[in-house]
Amino acid sequence: MHQGLILVKRCATAFKPNREILPSTEARLASSSLGFRYYYVRCLHHALLSNLIQELTMHPTSSRLISCTKCLVLVAALALGACASHPQAPANAATADYSYKIGPGDTLNIVVWRNPELSMSVPVRPDGKISAPLIDDLGAMGKDSTTLARDIEKELAKFIRDPVVTVIVTGFVGPYSEQIRVVGAAAKPQILAYKQKMTILDVMIAVGGITDFADGNRATILRTAENNAQYRVRLKDLVKNGDVSANVEMKPGDVVIIPQSWF
Repeated sequence: MHQGLILVKRCATAFKPNREILPSTEARLASSSLGFRYYYVRCLHHALLSNLIQELTMHPTSSRLISCTKCLVLVAALALGACASHPQAPANAATADYSYKIGPGDTLNIVVWRNPELSMSVPVRPDGKISAPLIDDLGAMGKDSTTLARDIEKELAKFIRDPVVTVIVTGFVGPYSEQIRVVGAAAKPQILAYKQKMTILDVMIAVGGITDFADGNRATILRTAENNAQYRVRLKDLVKNGDVSANVEMKPGDVVIIPQSWF
């Protein structure tokens, strides 16, 4: 069999939609414009490549080969066009009034003035609540340290007179809704705690950059704080070429999606 036909069949297998996982992912894809575009492009690629295999098998002539080559060019153009529709990410995104929100996994140091027996360090449980002396199952997730301190004072006021409480966050994880997620062709895809004025360069340093097979300049940011709006980022220019003009600020809850090269 012709080597070109073998290569095309391999491409078609790679792009073939997984029918087993389609029902379980359909709802998630529908809620995300990125997921819909990605699935649509994969299905379209598979259809075009399947047609290409049929053409090469039935008409292995030079004229057919030229037509099939044009088809491959169309596939590549569709892949690039899927991300080119997104606007460039704004350089400035952080808000000046941002306040850190407590999340599961955080460690809190609770200090009760003049009551050392009530002062202690406690973890925030997976359900977002804390337990401490004289306090049972108090919600902490989504609150800043000052708000939580006032809530603890209200609980302790049932047992002691005029409690004064200070809450210090010593281990930072943050609520899931504010964490930065990096998926795709990163060296170490992971979840990061958001920090004020955090930039995409800080994120890339934390995940070890992008892989050799990443298409960094087609990467996007899915911004959950803006109703899942999508923005293009030029990670290859930033990480590989040192172009600092490609650096942009992050927002809490951003998802960085790094695709692999199609070819």
